[in-house]
Amino acid sequence: MLIQIECESCLISGLHSIMITRRVLFLAAPALAVSPVAAASQPDETTATPRLTGDIDDILARKTLTVAMPGFESFPFFGGTGDKLQGIDADTSQQLAEALGVKLVLDRSPSTFDGAVALIEQGRADLIVAKLSRTLSRARNISYSRPYAQLSHALIINRVRFAILANGRQPEEVVRAFDGELGVIAGSSFEYYARNNFTQAKVRTFLAWQELVAAVREGHVDAAYRDDLEIKRLLHEDPSLTIVARSVTLTDLADTIAIGVRRGSPHLLEFVNLFLELSGRDKPMTADQLVDRYLRKA
Repeated sequence: MLIQIECESCLISGLHSIMITRRVLFLAAPALAVSPVAAASQPDETTATPRLTGDIDDILARKTLTVAMPGFESFPFFGGTGDKLQGIDADTSQQLAEALGVKLVLDRSPSTFDGAVALIEQGRADLIVAKLSRTLSRARNISYSRPYAQLSHALIINRVRFAILANGRQPEEVVRAFDGELGVIAGSSFEYYARNNFTQAKVRTFLAWQELVAAVREGHVDAAYRDDLEIKRLLHEDPSLTIVARSVTLTDLADTIAIGVRRGSPHLLEFVNLFLELSGRDKPMTADQLVDRYLRKA
């Protein structure tokens, strides 16, 4: 793993962190206007749900496009509720339905990203448009569009616990062979990444990002592992965190974001890719571009 360290203060004024080539950090976005969408009710696991099958012809026949999106917020990609849903992915979902000439039905019942993937696997949704990371494990069961965002992996590290863990070693060496307690969000791609990229770490899962950040602040874990956009956003919203924590960006590890497509729908996948190309979204945006476009305007 290639590791470099540099000051991030040149990226975000007032923030003091590290950059490691394993990585560097990011921020949140202002609310984006989005057309009203229909929100699906919470699915009843005990009730048989009609399985969505077929390809575009079937979507056109039923006159609905069902999109899975977790119920929490992840700006600038998605957030809000009901007809006040906002974000890049909310806009994309609505525009895809309009391009197909059908009604958009959003299923926001999943509490995790893997839960949204499960809806696709079970045939209960056509697409996932929700800052979905591409992983090999997910690709066994769903198809992916071309990426529309590419982020870097990053860490937010408790300063005191990191100093104890380092015991005089250079930060690059500590990160390269990280064997401390590493917090991740349960059911996210970073749970998968943590177990593959930090094989010596003691991985702890948390249900919510806020809960994980609190664990870093209070010294219950050594570090939290997520993408650089989320960590830059975190430090932008709460600069006081830099008193007790430092950020590390792993620039050699990419987190590519794409639309998940129900397996066995090649025409729908082709349509989604063409939509991304014609709407100018086929060139993946980076965390810095997302910061400049959305966060700095907030």
